[in-house]
Amino acid sequence: MQREVPGPGQESVWDYPRPPRLEQRHERVRVVLGGVVIAETTDAWCVLETSHPPTYYLPRNAFLDGSLRGAPGTSFCEWKGDASYLDLLGGGAVAQRSAWTYADPTPGFAVITDHVALYPAAVDACFVDDERVEPQPGGFYGGWITSRVVGPFKGAPGTLGW
Repeated sequence: MQREVPGPGQESVWDYPRPPRLEQRHERVRVVLGGVVIAETTDAWCVLETSHPPTYYLPRNAFLDGSLRGAPGTSFCEWKGDASYLDLLGGGAVAQRSAWTYADPTPGFAVITDHVALYPAAVDACFVDDERVEPQPGGFYGGWITSRVVGPFKGAPGTLGW
């Protein structure tokens, strides 16, 4: 693995901590599905973890009414606790189990209660300010890659042992 050197205004995901930290971001974040902006906020939280691009958590009230629907299944994060899944709906499109939320996260992550994270690859597009997000490689993680971060990023084939 060859660590990329950050340029001016960039940060390396290899400088993010483990366990991860939370950082509030006030950039304009938008999510588009079915040609419709289903979420928009300037009040997101990011989880920053070693080797991962930021995962954005948007307040539930940033989503259009009817764009979130409960989905089957749960998962467990050693840092945040038990997650439940959501379908995203917009413009007639359905992205099944493409978002997740923590109803009762661990105390260190209490600020993301009533927030929703999602897989950028499952929707038409995600934007941070006006920059289109590139999804984190692989299908397991939900990181948002912008020109602000450099990797390499965990998730691509051969990186699960990092």
